[in-house]
Amino acid sequence: MSANFPKIFLISGPSGVGKDTIIAELRKIYFDFHFVVTAVTRKKRSDEKEGVNHFFISPNKFKSMIENNQLIEWSKVYDNFYGVPKSQIETPISQGKSVFIRVDVQGAEKIKKIMPEIVLIFIKPENLEYIRSHLDIRGENSEDEINKRIEAAKKEILLAKNFDYVITNQEGNIKYVIDAVKDIIKKNL
Repeated sequence: MSANFPKIFLISGPSGVGKDTIIAELRKIYFDFHFVVTAVTRKKRSDEKEGVNHFFISPNKFKSMIENNQLIEWSKVYDNFYGVPKSQIETPISQGKSVFIRVDVQGAEKIKKIMPEIVLIFIKPENLEYIRSHLDIRGENSEDEINKRIEAAKKEILLAKNFDYVITNQEGNIKYVIDAVKDIIKKNL
């Protein structure tokens, strides 16, 4: 993709690192970007909205999307399916809009293989206690689920080396992360 074409930016990182908060802030800045809505089979969290945070669908509908080749990538994570509908990328790109995707680390690796021109941004926690406290505050996960996510985070952090950019989300300093992402976008557009 040359500078005249829309770009695809992907934000990833461990569960609880602040991806949703970062995306919410970026939405306020980049009105002309399309923010991909992923399909998930998990239950909606209390602060989430259908069609904004995710498309919350049944496992049967998700399986139908797989069978009909409607997903760029999909994974089973924490006993639920997550996927990126092709239309969420293809339609805005065809309209000349740059795109933000928020996916887990597994999804980021799969998408990079399909779309090598994508810009991968890894959000790294300041430390693992930061993730634990965010998952506790979220109040949506059992202690066992939180422990599984902490163990997964340890492995995911090791994969940060495969990303184009790594930003440490310092506790209480979301402005630093947003400014760093803005700099990355400016460099790549």
